[in-house]
Amino acid sequence: MKEIKESCYKWTRILLWDLKRTVINNAVEFLKSEWFVEISIPIIQPQEIFSGKVWEENNNMMFNFKDRWDRDVCLAPEYTAVIQRLAKTYFNSKRDLKVFYVQECFRGERPQKWRYRQFTQLWVEIINPKKDYMDYLISIAVSVLTPLWWEYVVDKDATRWLDYYTWWKWFEISNESLWAQKQVCWGWEYDWWIWFAIWIDRVLETIR
Repeated sequence: MKEIKESCYKWTRILLWDLKRTVINNAVEFLKSEWFVEISIPIIQPQEIFSGKVWEENNNMMFNFKDRWDRDVCLAPEYTAVIQRLAKTYFNSKRDLKVFYVQECFRGERPQKWRYRQFTQLWVEIINPKKDYMDYLISIAVSVLTPLWWEYVVDKDATRWLDYYTWWKWFEISNESLWAQKQVCWGWEYDWWIWFAIWIDRVLETIR
């Protein structure tokens, strides 16, 4: 994989060769074999969807702008708020609905190692679960990541504070070769769904 950063918007990049696409395609093929259904979500979203749904730090880094009709819109910084709405409305009558999506995210954050202002994440979710799927989703995440590299650590007892989730069961998968930014996967459960996300751009750094 080769990066081109010249002439790009600051802290974005062009990738040559198909390593990223190969990683995504392999993950998609496996998830479909487990009967997960793919969702495609627009990257342009109304700002109101994320009001109070992202940390204040992330809110300040969102790409917000006015459209030609003077409406407040943004480039999506993440998609959990969108799925949260779907779980309560369109998918309200569904149970144990297995979905996934591979989406571009946008945050104008200060540069850190392996952090970009446009980045790709893979989300895997079970909406309105009728039982505890935490161990199952951890096994799915491990199955996606194992073909890429073997040196990973699964923390099943991690907890995090999120302003719109409070405390909930959480897990992380890390690759020690990435040092400070070593988390490549994280997930948790909430009232109406359980999910995890894989940071594709960090995964690519482990298999160069």
